[in-house]
Amino acid sequence: MDRLQAMTTFVRVIEVGSFSGASRLLGVGQPAVSKTIAQLEERLQVRLLLRSTHGLTPTEAGLRFYERARLAIQDVDEAELEARGAGAGLSGRLRISAAPTFARLLIVPRLPEFLARHPDLEIDVILDDRVIDLISEGIDLSLRMGDLPDSNAIARRIATGGRSVVATPAYLARAGTPHVPADLAGHEAIIFSRLSNSWVFRRGGTEASVSIRGRLRVSAAEGIRAAVLADLGLAVASDWMFGPELASGAVHRVLEDWALPPIDLWALFPTGRLASAKARAFADFVEAMIKQPTN
Repeated sequence: MDRLQAMTTFVRVIEVGSFSGASRLLGVGQPAVSKTIAQLEERLQVRLLLRSTHGLTPTEAGLRFYERARLAIQDVDEAELEARGAGAGLSGRLRISAAPTFARLLIVPRLPEFLARHPDLEIDVILDDRVIDLISEGIDLSLRMGDLPDSNAIARRIATGGRSVVATPAYLARAGTPHVPADLAGHEAIIFSRLSNSWVFRRGGTEASVSIRGRLRVSAAEGIRAAVLADLGLAVASDWMFGPELASGAVHRVLEDWALPPIDLWALFPTGRLASAKARAFADFVEAMIKQPTN
């Protein structure tokens, strides 16, 4: 039995809570995972997991072994990277999650550059607007925007972007252009249902609080984009969401002399273990990419 492989298998089983989940992460069959755990228990002469119809529960010995094994695996990974040198490429599999619209516009188009630097690396991209459990989903790095909910993730802010009121020229030609925040009351707004529809605009020492209203509420950023581009109304959105259209003139900012609260981009790492070198490298890549976007 390969001791390191067995430890890795056990750690993955604990983190995802099932043999089937661990088998998917490791790319092996579920029987192989079950056999490895049984061999590990036989070698250690101690029960590590309690199996029941409700799932898997680590024993006290299993929890202690998990903590030690997890740290040992991290040490091995870091030792290999040190041996290869700072200029060596990364290898293995990196699982990242991000909101679909943000990933489609900013992340996926730049993946060829990152993969070219690391030809031995594979990347799984999980696109989901919901906040997911990093450990149970086996995620190494999650990219999320806005306020963070309470979670066990370790957060690192990697960028801050602007928010704007945006609309198409066709909508503005039809409905008129707002010049002060109060003018928004007379406009049809596309509401992002995940956010408040009340916004505070600032200009110098002046503040204006406005609640935007509209007949259309959308639960995902891609729907906000589609509705704005269909000339249905104006929306409050991050500049990242409409980057290509703002650059081309297909969408215009309005109220440009009034500032909205900025939005933060966070890199989230699973708690309880050091962020992998692969996850840290990708977070650094995204941070540099956003500071120096391509045209």
